[in-house]
Amino acid sequence: MTYRPAVATASDTTTLTLGVEEEYLLLDPQTGESLPVADRVLTALAGTARDQSRQEFRHSMVEMVTPVTADLAELRAHLVALRRSAGDAAEAAGARLVAVGATPVHEPHRTVPDKPRYHAMSRRFGPVAHDPAVCGCHVHVGMPDRELAVQVCNHLRPWLPVVQAITANSPLHDGRDTGHASWRSMQLERWPSIGPTPHFESVADYEATVTELINAGIMLDAGMVYWYARPSVAYPTVEVRVGDVCPAVDDTVLIAGLVRALVATLADDARAGVPARRIRDCLVSAAHWRAAHDGLEGDLIDLRAGVARPAWDLVGELVDTVTPALARHGDLDYVRDQLVRLRRDGNGATRQRRVMARTGDDVRAVLDHLAAETRAG
Repeated sequence: MTYRPAVATASDTTTLTLGVEEEYLLLDPQTGESLPVADRVLTALAGTARDQSRQEFRHSMVEMVTPVTADLAELRAHLVALRRSAGDAAEAAGARLVAVGATPVHEPHRTVPDKPRYHAMSRRFGPVAHDPAVCGCHVHVGMPDRELAVQVCNHLRPWLPVVQAITANSPLHDGRDTGHASWRSMQLERWPSIGPTPHFESVADYEATVTELINAGIMLDAGMVYWYARPSVAYPTVEVRVGDVCPAVDDTVLIAGLVRALVATLADDARAGVPARRIRDCLVSAAHWRAAHDGLEGDLIDLRAGVARPAWDLVGELVDTVTPALARHGDLDYVRDQLVRLRRDGNGATRQRRVMARTGDDVRAVLDHLAAETRAG
């Protein structure tokens, strides 16, 4: 993904660029098990889709990366085209492309692709590196000032559990409901460099900490900074990576619009000298656990007040907070419409559970539903 620099002034007319990375599973159409056919899928892609594809950490996963855009409608068109191309290539390889956060049934083949870095991760982290595959959605927002990016990540801490709850799309594991809206989040907690972003005083503090973690053997390199928000290693962006991959294109575009507006709002606060709220790390971790467990169907922890509150109340306050930024990016009507849909239909986890309830816990029906949502739009 090649990023054009985003304007990063305090002007109300600032438009921040966007890019999205989506990871998908390749599943057997009959059994729902993961199929190790990623190489065949990537080889079958052509043209722009080939250029925008990436090999992932599993033979049963592919990642598609949108071009950079400043417009949500254009972002949506890119996502539809990339999903369609990857879906066609998956079908040609005998698999189905499914946007789901965690392996829903079983992954018989768990070796990593033949890359030195992947083999090094496998040796260092052992069985953790061979857990069933998980798939995320990463939203990049243009922010060429790296110092400002670190401050924005500090300000994001109270809000990311809400983003996590909206995207929750992995209730199943081993063919059964885990009781968690995002089982992907539970699996990822086994990695030592994944979790809430710590508070940093400056970019120098951030980089010194990363160096210490690498020297301590916790990370192989800076690319293993998997915190829920980070200054991107490769691009001049803030990268928010807390969410499950979303089942429907409009779910993803909604999240991209909300994240861009949140980053823009918090960047304005940081420039104005508004200090980031200092919250104990254990409370932030607890808020993320609650978001992964309840999704949008229960309560979330309001980290500003330290109390549990209905999830949709916090979604409403998030939207109120970022409404000026949504308006200046031209995204307000779209985001409001999509939130009405989400309130009516539920997030990915809720929709999967409704199919389960309607079909007598038929996991295959759930996967049929997910495959159709992945390709729709």
